[in-house]
Amino acid sequence: MFPLTNPLTSRILTPVKRAHAETYLLLTLLGFAASVVLTRWFLQLTGYPQLGGGNLHIAHVLWGGLLLFVAALMPLIYANRWVFHVSAVVSGVGVGLFIDEVGKFITQNNDYFDPLAAPIIYAFFLMTVFLYLQVRRPPVEDRRTEMYGVLDALMEVLDHDLDPQERIALEARLRRVAYLGEQDEYAQLAESLLAFLKSNTVKVDEAPGRWERFLVRFHALEDRWFRRGLHRALLIVGLGFVGLGATINLVLLVWAMTSPELMQEVASIVLASQPTIDNANGLLWFMVRLVLEGVVGLSLVIGAGLLMVRRDDFACRLGGAGLILSLTTVTLVLFYYDQFAAVSFTLFQFVLLLGVARYQHRYLMPKAAQFEAEVLTAVD
Repeated sequence: MFPLTNPLTSRILTPVKRAHAETYLLLTLLGFAASVVLTRWFLQLTGYPQLGGGNLHIAHVLWGGLLLFVAALMPLIYANRWVFHVSAVVSGVGVGLFIDEVGKFITQNNDYFDPLAAPIIYAFFLMTVFLYLQVRRPPVEDRRTEMYGVLDALMEVLDHDLDPQERIALEARLRRVAYLGEQDEYAQLAESLLAFLKSNTVKVDEAPGRWERFLVRFHALEDRWFRRGLHRALLIVGLGFVGLGATINLVLLVWAMTSPELMQEVASIVLASQPTIDNANGLLWFMVRLVLEGVVGLSLVIGAGLLMVRRDDFACRLGGAGLILSLTTVTLVLFYYDQFAAVSFTLFQFVLLLGVARYQHRYLMPKAAQFEAEVLTAVD
């Protein structure tokens, strides 16, 4: 006699975010960016060589596809946690090699150097960055999610790589599941695992790992040599350097718009210096680029000025907003006109944004919030 209830209806199919998913995505982003930049740099240095002979041409899009396939197979075959780190890096390198040849697949003449290729690659990279920021947000924790995280962390026990901080974090998660909810199968499993962790059979690696030792040395050097005055001065120079030229260009453009003769002269200079501009629409978009750069530059110059008068909080907010606007909008247009020559300037802006964020974290974050963040970082 068949049962009246369908066993499938009791299954829980709600997806759960993998522990350390943001770390894996970050490794993918780094591999993606490095592979595109280094590939373009290598091809330019070597004169764009071709692998193959006769009618055979093995494009690096094939190597990218192969690496993506390898990255997909690794976590299907192996269960170790380190496999996810390797898979993340390999997938990032693979997608970088793959998408680097996008110019050949959006043009009828297979033009690798098509001006649209660079902004498409950068836009794809930005979408991955936005996904990373979304994944980085802490999930809404329930007991099922907590237990997924616990079972993932228990891999450290199997590999004899559990340190004291990880043990404390594991015990805290298990207590939340065991004592702050219903006494169901989750609670029973949590109590059993908690008793196991407290036993003498669990080996704990008391020595700090390489990453922990590096962080201790880094913070010690930072506190000794990179103090607030120097940090502020470098931010003033960086924000001023990025923003001043764009602000001057905006002022000159507004001044030229007051005279048809001056505007005609500006248009002639732009057409002569920008080979990608060959019509009125192209010239209009270049002017839009100058306006966007000018708005960003003005915010950065004001931010630098506010830092000089010790208005640090508002200065960092304004400067950070300007840099984010530049990296997410202006740089797309910049890549169209300047192609991959814009990479170095984009990297400089990104480093400057990290410097602003670090300044906020070290000196402007309220003490209570800073303490909480440090505790969460240590536990995580």
